[in-house]
Amino acid sequence: MVTKKFMLYFPKSETEKPIIYHLVKDYNLIINIFRAKITPEEEGFLVIDVTGEQENIDKAMVFLSGFDVQINTRKKGLIYDSTKCTHCGNCLSHCPTQALFIENHQTMEVIFRENLCIECLACVKNCPYNACSSLF
Repeated sequence: MVTKKFMLYFPKSETEKPIIYHLVKDYNLIINIFRAKITPEEEGFLVIDVTGEQENIDKAMVFLSGFDVQINTRKKGLIYDSTKCTHCGNCLSHCPTQALFIENHQTMEVIFRENLCIECLACVKNCPYNACSSLF
């Protein structure tokens, strides 16, 4: 069993289809939805963890490619812009996984470890300089 993280974009033409249901039912996958949003234009965004056998995940991605769904495996729905960060540290106490942390207490530079981020968006709400933002 492996777990992979994906960010999916569903255009309006695909939001009414039971695509995620088929990933679970037809490919025996476990889907953990971290974030979901449907915009006023009826576009859909999902950030999910997919757990299952690698062969089934691969087949499911082929299935998804048959729709107009965009699959992003490299990015998260959260963007950390280090050029906007003033290293005030306001985000640190709000990050439950310590994805945002201070490595060197002499420089007090805030570091972002994307692999630990669970996209709870607490940093977005608590950053006064908009260094953390959401794609959707």
